[in-house]
Amino acid sequence: MNDYVAGPTSLAVPAEAAAHAVNPWVAFAYLVAGVCFILALRGLSHPTTSRQGNRYGMIGMTIAVVTTLVTHDIASLPEIGIAIFLGGTIGWVIARKIAMTDMPQLVAAFHSLVGLAAVLVGWAAYLNPGAFGILGEGGAISPVSRVEMGLGIAIGAITFSGSIIAFLKLAGKMSGAPIMLPGRHFINLGTLAAILGLTVYFTQDQSFWIIAVITVLAFIIGFLLIIPIGGADMPVVVSMLNSYSGWAAAAMGFTLHNTAMIITGALVGASGAILSYIMCKAMNRGFLSVIAGGFGADAGGGGGGAAQTDRPWKRGSAEDAAFMMSQAEQVIIIPGYGMAVAQAQHVLREMTDLLKEKGVTVKFAIHPVAGRMPGHMNVLLAEANVPYDEVFELEDINGEFAQTDVAFIIGANDVVNPAAKTDKSSPIYGMPVFEVDKAKQVFFIKRSMGGVGYAGVDNDVFYMDQTMMLLSDAKKMVEEINKSLAD
Repeated sequence: MNDYVAGPTSLAVPAEAAAHAVNPWVAFAYLVAGVCFILALRGLSHPTTSRQGNRYGMIGMTIAVVTTLVTHDIASLPEIGIAIFLGGTIGWVIARKIAMTDMPQLVAAFHSLVGLAAVLVGWAAYLNPGAFGILGEGGAISPVSRVEMGLGIAIGAITFSGSIIAFLKLAGKMSGAPIMLPGRHFINLGTLAAILGLTVYFTQDQSFWIIAVITVLAFIIGFLLIIPIGGADMPVVVSMLNSYSGWAAAAMGFTLHNTAMIITGALVGASGAILSYIMCKAMNRGFLSVIAGGFGADAGGGGGGAAQTDRPWKRGSAEDAAFMMSQAEQVIIIPGYGMAVAQAQHVLREMTDLLKEKGVTVKFAIHPVAGRMPGHMNVLLAEANVPYDEVFELEDINGEFAQTDVAFIIGANDVVNPAAKTDKSSPIYGMPVFEVDKAKQVFFIKRSMGGVGYAGVDNDVFYMDQTMMLLSDAKKMVEEINKSLAD
């Protein structure tokens, strides 16, 4: 999605608003681009159509960029060409070098650029309103444009600073544990109220200090909203920041009278908000608490802690797992972030091929919030060429565990924790989880018994009678299982 989110922001260039209003071909071109963006979102809703969705997004962005360049007297084409070449080259190099396991922080970084672009465009419009066609009576910026400008800058600044914190947490350059400030909710509400109040006052007085204070406060609130959120809640944060970036672009589109930015920004903002709502339901989080920030800390997300290793548990081996799975009728694999860190998706695909050669039915179960961003596990499995018809969502496969011979958990934790169903005091209580405790045999790959998931709670699955713990690096363990299966 983010591949074509950033584009509309880059369209925010000095232009006469009248050119949009009188030229029907411009409106038609932007309409076609908008339709392409809608088709892109539709395509990205499923792995089998995601490539086609990306193509629609690229076609729509090409139409929007070409239309803007042709119909606006903005700068010399060589300058624009150089800027596009430099930006495209940087993006191409980053995309080529980035590992799939680092995709969440890359998305967060891209979101920050979209927010920063909105801030810069808003300031450009403020400093040179005549070039943007937003002057009203008496040579002042029109009140409506001031509202749009203030909101665009504020949302963009929140997106930028919040995305920076999300990037640092996802990249491991900052602790994933919540950083809780005393009275943070009062501080956040007060800061947001000040931003809204100053935006209203900005309609009456367009002094420099007002827009400057709005920008600074918005940068600050972006940090304050994200630092209390723990690592377990990062998928929702990434989705919500994506929504913020869309609304920032839409606000700038209104300021610049750019239909393409309005359409695309609204699509991204709305789709990101809907996705965030769906993910909140999957994690038993309140949607409003996401917007307010700090919900992970209240729920205990991202806490530390250690497993209760004094409880009895069984240690298994690669040979045990290979034998039991080769004798099974059905094996369900539940991947998590540990698989991504170990980059075990390719050897896992090799394991499924070996099992299928032995007549075993293999399915993958994907939790809505597995990994560090929406669809993280789906992307990794697609990279390993796992057939789409073998990948199932939680609600489609959860009823099959009672008839499953082996549940194979690789790098997941909280999404299989039965405490979500039984322990009302647990921070994950109410979150839908895979019912792996109903499987006849469970193999659980994790590095050691001394750690817990991002929610910071112990997992009773470790200690079940039918569970064997496979303590090792995920990729190394699966490679050993493959050797045993091949013998």
